[in-house]
Amino acid sequence: MVKTVCVTGAARGLGLALTAQMLKRGCTVYAAGLDMEDSEGIRLLLQAYPKHLRVIELDIADDLSVALFTETIKLDTDRLDMLINNAAILGNITDHVRGPLNFAEMAEVFNVNTLGSLRVTHALLPLLLAGAGKLIVDISSEAGSIEQCDRHGWFAYCMSKSALNMQARLVHNGIKDEGGQVMLIHPGWVQSYMSGELNTAADLTPEQSAQHIAALIDRHKDFMGDQPAYVDYKGDDLPW
Repeated sequence: MVKTVCVTGAARGLGLALTAQMLKRGCTVYAAGLDMEDSEGIRLLLQAYPKHLRVIELDIADDLSVALFTETIKLDTDRLDMLINNAAILGNITDHVRGPLNFAEMAEVFNVNTLGSLRVTHALLPLLLAGAGKLIVDISSEAGSIEQCDRHGWFAYCMSKSALNMQARLVHNGIKDEGGQVMLIHPGWVQSYMSGELNTAADLTPEQSAQHIAALIDRHKDFMGDQPAYVDYKGDDLPW
């Protein structure tokens, strides 16, 4: 049976690379995100995998957009094997507690990084529990680790990723009795546009990170226990 996968934030960067990795593995992929029609990468994947790629516009920060996206998927399938919650934003990383703080922006980051992934997970859960894989992969970050935090700023991003980690535990606890699992993965320092322009100083290209993540997903059962796995892209455990 061909696996069915949904990837959010799929228009570019890591999400686009993860979409490509899943397609290479023979999966049917529902690629969702903002400005999908303007994505050259998505257009190329549609040409290469016309029978296995479905493209859907999605704003995970908006309840109505998530509802419409879910109904669109339901018109095409009655089950999903895996959800990859990849969509996220960075927010300000230079603010210091002794200076001014933009709380409205922090709320926006939370709405995307934490509540956005929960919106999508909650909406797609019936399809996921009907599938064979029953796997949710949340792209988290080492920045969400409370134990190893040494930053002085990054309030919105770090706190939103810590909250995402807690969300993963809550969701995992709620679905594990039905065979559902949640996996948190730190993708490494990836060359992305999260800061507004391409960060070429980062260690990994999106394609390199996606290859590592796809390999971890292939053997996700090695990492799973009573609690969700929280690992980096190399498969090493991260402290909560």
